[in-house]
Amino acid sequence: MAEAEKIVYIVTHAGDDPERASLPFVLANAAQAMDVEAVVVLQGPGVFLATHGCLEHVFAAGLPPLKDLVQNYVDAGGKILVCGPCIKERHIEESELIPGAQVTAAGALTQHILEAKATLVY
Repeated sequence: MAEAEKIVYIVTHAGDDPERASLPFVLANAAQAMDVEAVVVLQGPGVFLATHGCLEHVFAAGLPPLKDLVQNYVDAGGKILVCGPCIKERHIEESELIPGAQVTAAGALTQHILEAKATLVY
């Protein structure tokens, strides 16, 4: 049996760069449609995307609303991994995270990267 394909998208931007915050979710949705496991990781300022209310304010010209992209991704079973040290540094509590977002640590992220055919950083 062939091993399932997997790709990791690391998002390091939020409202500061709506296009770079949105494109990984466009690609993750496309990957899911192709039966490729897509994992989205939020690091640095990108962790703000996982907080309640943030997605309603991030729009990139020519792309669907980020809120819709994220919802479609999560509804299709997508994982949003959020850097634990990054949220701690920004004083974000786990209770402030959107449904579908889960805190991760370096070891777990490294395992996802090792299992993936590609890792892209935005």
